[in-house]
Amino acid sequence: MAFLASFVVLFLFWILISGRFDLFHLSMGIISCAIVSHISHDLLFTDIKAKNRLTEVVRFLKYLPWLFYQIIVANVYIAYLTLHPRMLRHIDPRIIRFRTRLKKDLSLATFGNSITLTPGTITVLIKEGYYYVHALDRFAAQALPGDMEKRV
Repeated sequence: MAFLASFVVLFLFWILISGRFDLFHLSMGIISCAIVSHISHDLLFTDIKAKNRLTEVVRFLKYLPWLFYQIIVANVYIAYLTLHPRMLRHIDPRIIRFRTRLKKDLSLATFGNSITLTPGTITVLIKEGYYYVHALDRFAAQALPGDMEKRV
């Protein structure tokens, strides 16, 4: 079941990023996703009961559009900061530390990667339930952990 769930997630992502729907590209996607799923299916879905696997996949797929929207909003904000005439006054880099409520390895990794994917923030370290995040300014630092942690 973990293989099938991994394959579905990877193949949907393949279709999303390839944008090609001809026989060659779809067959290459199927072959590639099958190989990767065979090798790493236990990495994505560990310690999850069979009936909860589908729920986890659906929740993750519902999370992705929200994450993409946040990435776009952060890109616009970073563009505003860098094009602002007094850019040096607005940029105030800092490393913040905060405790997370997340327990599962998959949730911890998803949250850390989501922070890094969002422009203006980079996850530096995850250690003993704490995240260390470099933020470009005070606004980005104040937003953490925030809504993203709840959605993960």
